[in-house]
Amino acid sequence: MSHTIQLTEDPAEFLGAAADHLAADPVVSTVIASVTQRAVEADERGLPRGEHPRWWAIVRDAEGVVVGVGMRTAPFAPYPIYLLPMPDDAAVELARLLHVRGEVVAGVNGALPAARLAAEETARLAGGEVRVHEHLRLFELGELVAPPSTPGRLRLATPEDAELCLAWFRAFGAAAAEQAGRDEPHQGPLETFTLADMLLRIEQEVIWLWEDDHGERVHLTGANPPAHGVTRIGPVYTPVGHRGRGYASAAVAEVSRQYVEQGVRCCLFTDQANPTSNKIYQALGYEPVVDMVNLVIQR
Repeated sequence: MSHTIQLTEDPAEFLGAAADHLAADPVVSTVIASVTQRAVEADERGLPRGEHPRWWAIVRDAEGVVVGVGMRTAPFAPYPIYLLPMPDDAAVELARLLHVRGEVVAGVNGALPAARLAAEETARLAGGEVRVHEHLRLFELGELVAPPSTPGRLRLATPEDAELCLAWFRAFGAAAAEQAGRDEPHQGPLETFTLADMLLRIEQEVIWLWEDDHGERVHLTGANPPAHGVTRIGPVYTPVGHRGRGYASAAVAEVSRQYVEQGVRCCLFTDQANPTSNKIYQALGYEPVVDMVNLVIQR
């Protein structure tokens, strides 16, 4: 079957064309939906777009129906493209289109097999090899299972907490990699967060802190504003010295409960190599949905 691929630098145009496709499977599409909505809001506020590549891809079949989407918006090296499920030939064709455009692609993230096929074709055309940086698994909450009672309480972060929350966001990548037994940090935008970004998240009420019995802040759980009725929880960070006391389980369970009571579905990602996070979330009732991957193209 032949497919057409449209690239656009306008997130609003992308959402106008792909909204129904994203809404059809809002858990799997959570990253593209939430990132694109933030891009629309940033454009509306007149914020600078940055110098990194920024586009969205729309794949249509012969009848013009959207059958796949992707994007390149990551503000962090290696500025990977991100793909959701799409026909195999479309993933290969997208890699060829980017090669013809002269676009250097050094990373491909997203759903299998689309991400792998695009990465392999990119490596074939440009020379190089594909290496797995991280195997991810997307989970959705089924029936919430309350964890054992944990001393302390969960509260929303306030502007006075912003600097601490920002430091913990930036520390998350190294901590996640360490728990997974890797030297390389987890790929993600958290290291590029600014204080203004954090203050916006706090204003949106998507950052929570757990305080112990003495009022000390010992844990952070974040989330993304719901898109198509789905929120993606993360990052989840407990600093060294406070781990192993149930704070992550208690906080994620409480945040999840609050969203469920609002009629919002909850999902989250885990690194498949991180036994701690996988055990915690499955014990809370999170169930696997799809495996994804972060790939690096080495030349």
